[in-house]
Amino acid sequence: MQELIFRLPGMQPYGWYLTLIQFIIYSVLSYSEMYFIVGIIPWKVYFQISFYTVATMGLSNASVGYLNYPTQVIFKCCKLVPVLIGGILIQGKKYGIIDLLAAILMSFGLALFTLADSKVSPNFNPKGYLMISLALVADAIIGNVQEKAMKTFNASNEEVVLYSYSIGTCFIFIGLLFTGQLPSSFYFFAKHPAETYGYTLILGTVGYFGVNLVLTLVRISGALVAVTITTMRKAITIIFSFYLFSKPFTQQYIWSGLIVLLAIYLNIYNKNKQSFDSFFENILTKFKFNLKKYLSKNDEKKEIFLEV
Repeated sequence: MQELIFRLPGMQPYGWYLTLIQFIIYSVLSYSEMYFIVGIIPWKVYFQISFYTVATMGLSNASVGYLNYPTQVIFKCCKLVPVLIGGILIQGKKYGIIDLLAAILMSFGLALFTLADSKVSPNFNPKGYLMISLALVADAIIGNVQEKAMKTFNASNEEVVLYSYSIGTCFIFIGLLFTGQLPSSFYFFAKHPAETYGYTLILGTVGYFGVNLVLTLVRISGALVAVTITTMRKAITIIFSFYLFSKPFTQQYIWSGLIVLLAIYLNIYNKNKQSFDSFFENILTKFKFNLKKYLSKNDEKKEIFLEV
């Protein structure tokens, strides 16, 4: 849906206004779910979360106008790397060798994907890479800050979304007003209401429920697991992007994408090692049992044949 919006001619400079509409939708939906609103998390923390949320979504949306869409998505798939760094610096977490190996593989796969994109994409623009890289850094910070705040103050998903996105809406509105982009953005969206406001309403509504799901994952399993699961969804998005929209393609996209997927698998395996080991052990046991059964039947047939 995001790629479809930016396929509208002339949409490239209006990523921040798109983000403003998304933030308004998130704020309204979260407000409608809360019967009694009490802020548990301190305001200074909410201002911090809001700032990084604005940076993450705003820069991510803006980068679509300057990047090949699958490249933008593959960058977002690799947010595991800054999340690891953020977890170490912000929460003092310690990660194992498999997590570090996954981060290295992701970085390598990302470098290959970027190299391939620079060769075949007509939209290759360093400005887009700078935007999405800064968005990843902000995303790494926000995931860890959210996790720490929600666990410390036991705040609900709806509260975090409402306060974060309401404050963020004010940030973006003031920014657009001071840069003079608000009137031109409003005029452009009003000129194409179905392709802008209509699609953004769908994108914002679906995105809101996605944000709630991510916050639930952050609360239950931590920022790293939440990132891993959302990364798998983005990998599927890349496939659909190539299938639905015509764009330059090279086999190097496949190899670099597979390296990233391998890194994701390693990370998931490390977080669910017991379950995976048990699953593979059951498969191996069944295979050995069936193989033994098959061989014993063959031995019986040979004995009957020899007797005859």
